[in-house]
Amino acid sequence: MCAIAGILEIKNKAEKVPPEKILSTMERRGPDDTGVFADGDTLPAVTLYHARLAVIDPAHGRQPMVYETDGKVRFALVYNGELYNTSELRAQLEALGHRFLTDTDTEVVLHSYMEWREDCPRRFNGIFAFAVWDVQQKSLFLARDRMGVKPLFYTWQDGNFLFASEIKTLLTFPGVKAQIDAEGIAELMLCGPGRTPGCGVFKGIRELRAAECAVLTPDGEMKISRYWKLTARRHTESFAETAQHVRFLVQDAICRQLISDVPIGTFLSGGLDSSLISSVACSALQEQGKHLETFSVDYKDNSRYFKSGKFQPQSDSGFIPVMQRYLSEKDPLCRHNLIVLDTPALAEALYAAVDARDLPGMADVDSSLLLFCKEIRKEVTVALSGECADEIFGGYPWYRDPEIRAKAGFPWAQTTDWRSSFLRPEYLSRIDPAAFMSEREQMTLRDTDTLPEDEENPTEKRMKQMMRLNTDWFMQTLLDRKDRMSMYWGLEVRVPFCDYRIAEYLYSVPWEMKDHDGYEKGLLRSAMEGWLPEEVLWRKKSPYPKTHNPTYRAAVTSMLREIAADKNAPLLQLIRPEMLTKLMESDSPVPWYGQLMTTPQTEAYLIQLNYWLDKWQVEIL
Repeated sequence: MCAIAGILEIKNKAEKVPPEKILSTMERRGPDDTGVFADGDTLPAVTLYHARLAVIDPAHGRQPMVYETDGKVRFALVYNGELYNTSELRAQLEALGHRFLTDTDTEVVLHSYMEWREDCPRRFNGIFAFAVWDVQQKSLFLARDRMGVKPLFYTWQDGNFLFASEIKTLLTFPGVKAQIDAEGIAELMLCGPGRTPGCGVFKGIRELRAAECAVLTPDGEMKISRYWKLTARRHTESFAETAQHVRFLVQDAICRQLISDVPIGTFLSGGLDSSLISSVACSALQEQGKHLETFSVDYKDNSRYFKSGKFQPQSDSGFIPVMQRYLSEKDPLCRHNLIVLDTPALAEALYAAVDARDLPGMADVDSSLLLFCKEIRKEVTVALSGECADEIFGGYPWYRDPEIRAKAGFPWAQTTDWRSSFLRPEYLSRIDPAAFMSEREQMTLRDTDTLPEDEENPTEKRMKQMMRLNTDWFMQTLLDRKDRMSMYWGLEVRVPFCDYRIAEYLYSVPWEMKDHDGYEKGLLRSAMEGWLPEEVLWRKKSPYPKTHNPTYRAAVTSMLREIAADKNAPLLQLIRPEMLTKLMESDSPVPWYGQLMTTPQTEAYLIQLNYWLDKWQVEIL
């Protein structure tokens, strides 16, 4: 993976910024190499920036990558991502007369654009964000992968167009200001740590949405289009055929994503999803004469303080050794790593997690992953992770609870009144919280594709809506988290369950099949029988492991108390001080964002918000 950025000067020559200044904001994502391409002394003119994390063909594939004819550059590309159907595309392009100089997927992306222009993203199976400059036409093309795994932000400044993998890079350009208006406040306090698709929270900063591409014409017009969406189809396969189909898709997605010229490993929580990936990866790598390395995380004294609950009935710590033994029996050279985190580091890393995300995030759910990825990167450059299976196969509690399912609103954010009560009156008066959240839900529901017969089957219609809500909203928050926390250390994390073919197929599979035998993700479990020990295959779902150590709550309460006592704290511009006191004295686990963010994480989110406001000197409009 990499970092990309660029400026398209259309109406005005922009103030020059030293390339080193821009590239310095990109070096954590791309520590191996940097490059700059510039074209045009007259308008329109473009400058492209790239920082590379070398994974495929490290000796070649420098970016920006150009294609020349008659000694002159015709196209220039900057690309962040990984294609998993590179070999098939290369063969097609070679049959059409294209010739390749490297083994990189970057060159395949460039030639795909040359051959198929704006239709090329439809042919890609992968995770990506890229931009291509057409020197002759003076046009810029941008695209983002179907599921939104790789980021691509943009803004307009003085008639010029700027884009980057991360917001921090955009804020480096002169004139791009760190400001929030009423909409940004609502995003932070009502949606956060989630974001409305396409919203960058900072005023004027947007994000190209998943499965969108854009063309910038020489006159400055930006044409955005969507090249893919989840579409309902009639499902005609039996359960046995469906399970076989799922088994193929999952195995194929995992095996495709093991392609790497650098060391590779897997996250292993002991849960269903990461365990399946680890098991399939272990076998596939062994066939290649390679050996898997797995990584698990735990917290100091977690077993001592863990309490079984509705959302986390079992601790992962009992299942990780089961999987380690199972994988070691498959391959005695499979190596396992257990990383144990402690409260002081977890609390301190809340700040670095904001640096990585450029926004307040999922509190210690982010900071723990940040610390985890730091240790993983010491051993491997690429790792596979189990995100997105719950959104696609219906694993979350809100899929399976009819009462929660029937409620309007986002099932993981049902506390809008409580959230809005934190805002100072002068800001709350500018927002209608219920209408703000309702419109965002309805935006997705209106765009949900269903079949005519779904009108006679409310459950099927609702489950399609739930899948769209989850893939468009909750999953995007988790993908943001995984991308920023891992790339902060130059670690590439791949997410096989995010293969668009799996999402496309599962969208139309009836709910009774997904919920086979009354188990969450029952279809996935049945489809993958034989790949896991029975006690892991059929264990109850457990979310991402977080600390249960009471010292963490004590630490974040102390940090928040210091903020509340500082009359100059930026947070107090937005938040009512008495609500901070109420929160710190509360023992009620009111969820801020899903089951992973209750009172300690709410305190930590506000700590992150205060740090973010101060770090960027955010102006509140």
